[in-house]
Amino acid sequence: MPTWLVFALVALAFAAVATWVSRRLLDTQVGWVRSVIISLVVFSLSIPLVLWMLKQSHVYADGKFLVGWPVVTTFFALIVGWVFAVVVVVIVVSEFLVPTRPLRNPIVVIRQAIKRRDRARRYAQIVVIASRHGLGLYQKRARGYSEELPEALVSAMNEAGVTFVKLGQVLSSREDVLPREFITALSTLQMDSTPIPWAEAEAAIRAELKRPLDEVFLSVDEVPLAAASVAQVHTATLLDGARVVIKIQRPRARAQVTTDLDILERLAGDAERRTEWARDLGARALAAEFARALRNELDYRVEAANTEMLREAIAKSRSAALNIPKVYDDLSTARMLVLERADGIPFSRLTPNALEPEAAHAVVDLVVDSVFEQIAARGVFHADLHAGNVILTDERTVTLIDFGAVGVLERSVRRLLAPLLVAIANEDDVSATDIVLLLCPPMSGGSVEQTALQHDIGAILTRVAYAPGDENVFSALIEVLRRNRLAMPPSLLLVFRTLTSLEGTLRRLVPGYDMVGRGLARAPQIALQLSSPRRVALDLQAQSAIVAEQLRRLPRRIEGITQSLQDGTFSVRIRALESVDDRRWVDSIVGEVTATIVGVALVATGFFLAVSDVGPALTEDVRAFSFLGSVLGLGGMLLLLRSLSGAFRRRTVDR
Repeated sequence: MPTWLVFALVALAFAAVATWVSRRLLDTQVGWVRSVIISLVVFSLSIPLVLWMLKQSHVYADGKFLVGWPVVTTFFALIVGWVFAVVVVVIVVSEFLVPTRPLRNPIVVIRQAIKRRDRARRYAQIVVIASRHGLGLYQKRARGYSEELPEALVSAMNEAGVTFVKLGQVLSSREDVLPREFITALSTLQMDSTPIPWAEAEAAIRAELKRPLDEVFLSVDEVPLAAASVAQVHTATLLDGARVVIKIQRPRARAQVTTDLDILERLAGDAERRTEWARDLGARALAAEFARALRNELDYRVEAANTEMLREAIAKSRSAALNIPKVYDDLSTARMLVLERADGIPFSRLTPNALEPEAAHAVVDLVVDSVFEQIAARGVFHADLHAGNVILTDERTVTLIDFGAVGVLERSVRRLLAPLLVAIANEDDVSATDIVLLLCPPMSGGSVEQTALQHDIGAILTRVAYAPGDENVFSALIEVLRRNRLAMPPSLLLVFRTLTSLEGTLRRLVPGYDMVGRGLARAPQIALQLSSPRRVALDLQAQSAIVAEQLRRLPRRIEGITQSLQDGTFSVRIRALESVDDRRWVDSIVGEVTATIVGVALVATGFFLAVSDVGPALTEDVRAFSFLGSVLGLGGMLLLLRSLSGAFRRRTVDR
C-alpha cells in the first residue's frame, strides 16, 4: 500500500475521532466540517514536529525505533493527546471568532438578502432626507438642542413617509418624556400625500374584490376624496343604491412600512445597548409596541373590528349622540375597507359662524358628554379625535370616522379615573394627589416628593377653577407627572391626549369652548354609573366569594402550622434556587470552577515535573517524572479547555 494512502487514511481516522471527541468534550454544536478541516490541518502540520520530538527524545532515529514497544506506545499516546489538545484549542478559538451557525434554508437566505438590500436602500434614503434638512448640522445650545431642530425634524419626518409620520404622531402624545417644543412641532405632522393614479387604485380594488368593480359598485368616483401615505379614499355607490366610501391601501405601502419598522426596531435595540437614556425610556419595548400598533393599522380587519366595538359601546351609552358608519364586512379585506359614507362637513373645514351660538354649543356639549362617558364609563373610545375625523352632519349630529386608533381603558383604571375627575371638579388637591399616586408609580423604582406633587396639582386645580378655558387640565397634569418622574399608564396617557386633541377640534366650532368644565360637570354622573347598585352587588359577590374561600382554608393552614411547631418540623422555604434550572445553573458553575482549579493545579504540577531531571530514565534523554509531568499537563489543559468552552457557551446564550 502506498505511503501517501496510509498517511491519508490515518489522517482521516484521526480527524474523525478528534472531531467526535471535541464535540463531546466541548458539549456544544461545533460544526462537523469545520472540526474535520481543523483536525486535518493540525495533524498535517504536526507530523514534522512529532518526528523531531521523537528524535530529540532518542525514541526514533534513522528509520527505526530505539526503545521497546511499550515505551513507543506510551510516547505515541502522549503525542496524540497533545495534538488533540491543540485541535481543541484551535476549535475553541475559531468558535470564539466566528461562531458556528446551522445550515440555512436557501429560500430564507435569499429572502434575508433581499431584506438587507431593501434595508440598506432605505437607510440611504433616510440619511439623504436627514442631510437635506440639516439634522446633522444643528449644534447643541444651552438648553441641549438647537431651536431649529424640532421644525427640521418634522420636515424630515413628513418627507420620510408614513412610518415616520406615524412615529412622530405617537411621540407628539408623549408629553411625559419630550420637551414642549418637540410636542408642538410633532403635532403638526399630517398624512396628506399625492394620490396614486386611478388605474393603479382600480387594480388594487379589483384585486381585493377578486371580481370586476361593476359586479359590486354602480359607480366609483375616480377622483379620491382623500389621500394619505398609506391609503386613499374613493366615494362609490353600491348596486342597491347605498352610498359608501372605499378605503384602499396603496400597493407599496406595506413593503415600505415593513422595512422602516425593521430599521426602527434595530435602531432602538442599538440605542438601548449604547445609551442610558434609551434604557430608561425602554426604547426597544416602545419600538416593539409602535410596530405592533402600526401593523394593526395596516390590517383593515382590525379597523373594522374597532368600528363595530365602538358602535356597540355607543349603543349602550345613556347619551348615544355620536354616529358610527356601518362596515360592509363582506366587501372588506385586510387591505380594503368599505364603509357607509358619512355625509357632512369635517370640523377642520368649519368656521365659528357655521351654526348659531346656541346650536353650536348644543352640538359640542353632546360630543363632550358622549366622549367622556365612552372613556370613563365604557372604557372604549375613539383615540384620534382630530378635526378631520369629526363630521358635522346636516341634521346637526356628529359622525366619527377613521377607527384605526381606538383606545381601551381597563375597569381598574376607570374606577380611579372617575373619582379623579370628581376631585378635579371639586378642587380637592389631596384626593387628586392620592389617586394620581395610585395610578402612576414612580419611574425606574424611584421615589416622589408627595408634598411637592400635591402643591403642583393644587396649583393646576386652582387655575382651572378660576380661569376655565384658559388651560387644559389634562395637558397640565401630564407636565406635572413628567416633572415629578411619575410613569403614567399608556392607556391613561392616551385618554389625556385624546381629550386634549378633542378640545382643539371643538373650539373650531365654538372658540374658547370650556371642554374641561363641561366634562368635569358630568364627572359625578359618570362616577354613579360605575357604582350602580348592580355593579356594587356583583363586586361584593365576587370579593365575598374570594374572602369566604380564603377563610374556609385558613383553619387547616393554621392547624398545619401549629402541628409542625409541635412536632419540631416547622421550616421556612427560601424560594431562591428553588427551580431545577436554577440548581442546574449553580451546579454547572461549581463544577466549572472546580474543573478550572484542578486544571490549573495539574498544569502547574506538570510544568514543574516536566522541567525536573529526576526519576528513572525512560529513554536516553527522558526521565519518567518529566514524562509524567507532560501527561498531567495534558490532563489539566483538557480541563481548562472544557471550563473555557462552558463560559463561552453561557455568554453566547446570554446574548
